[in-house]
Amino acid sequence: MTHLWIRAESRPNEERTGITPAGITALRDKGVRVTVEDSPTRILPIDDFASAGATIVPEGSWPEAPRDAIIFGLKELPEADTPLVHRHIMFGHAYKGQSAGARLLKRFAAGGGALYDLEYLVDENGRRVAAFGYWAGYAGAAVSLLAWAAQADGKTCPPVHTWNDANMLQDDLRAALDIAPCGSAIVIGALGRVGSGARDLCAQMDVPVTCWDMAETAHGGPFPEILDHGVFLNCILATEGVPVFVPRDSVDSPRALRVIGDIACDPDSPFNPIPIYDAATSWAAPVTRVCEAPPLDVMAIDNLPSLLPRESSLDFAEQLLPHLLTLDAIDTGVWGRAHETYLKHKPEERT
Repeated sequence: MTHLWIRAESRPNEERTGITPAGITALRDKGVRVTVEDSPTRILPIDDFASAGATIVPEGSWPEAPRDAIIFGLKELPEADTPLVHRHIMFGHAYKGQSAGARLLKRFAAGGGALYDLEYLVDENGRRVAAFGYWAGYAGAAVSLLAWAAQADGKTCPPVHTWNDANMLQDDLRAALDIAPCGSAIVIGALGRVGSGARDLCAQMDVPVTCWDMAETAHGGPFPEILDHGVFLNCILATEGVPVFVPRDSVDSPRALRVIGDIACDPDSPFNPIPIYDAATSWAAPVTRVCEAPPLDVMAIDNLPSLLPRESSLDFAEQLLPHLLTLDAIDTGVWGRAHETYLKHKPEERT
């Protein structure tokens, strides 16, 4: 029997879940055994998971799960060097040169486990089957506009927090922009999931948007047009071949640009298209100022969908559930492809 173990998220400010109680019911109807760790922060109450038939266990107990259990979470595991013996479904952030990635992969290699990275869960055409992209774009655009409004008022962006729903976020943002309206924004990657979320948020806030995608960036740069907009929202993942959008020397050029929202947020990747900063920002300090005169702030929060945990959880869980229902055939389909990707990046075993 397939056994899916839903771990509690250990990262601060993480209230999302990748599965709903309705998903638990569907899995159990398929014959899957489901265990859910208790969590004081998960956006959906544990009693609903129990009512759906899941076995409830203490938070953080996944290391003692049966060896054949498949551990499912969203964000990073707690920092450690202990070998990982289970198969894990999560966002591993381990395949693009990220600083913690090599350490994670060594843990899997040492323990004999495997990573099924949600970022690389793709169909036969290479398209991701489940993503938080829309709500990352939506929330990232919102925080970037909050940063614009704060900067226009002579301040830096204040700490951010979860919003109960998108309507509450919109109310807060309208109040800020009433004081300092944003004249223009440019979205690169406008046709993708992330870009569509960013565009929708800007439209709701009546911010004029220039939409760029592959056609507009195919020449490889430079892109001086970016500097003509007040806000630049980057929705392109950092991968090999992506051009540099804002080079280091552009910071000192004449520019209208005041805020960069690096929604894709891969500052420690060698393919970072915005190499004017080198570390993610946080909820407590949403921007880093890379120039004072005129000011230029970079928003690079790497868990943006967590700001809207309810909408993002329900959306992602609906996308992922059809594939969780195929875990009894984990060596095939999207899971088989994810495992092949892991094997390509797995450290060589030493003899």
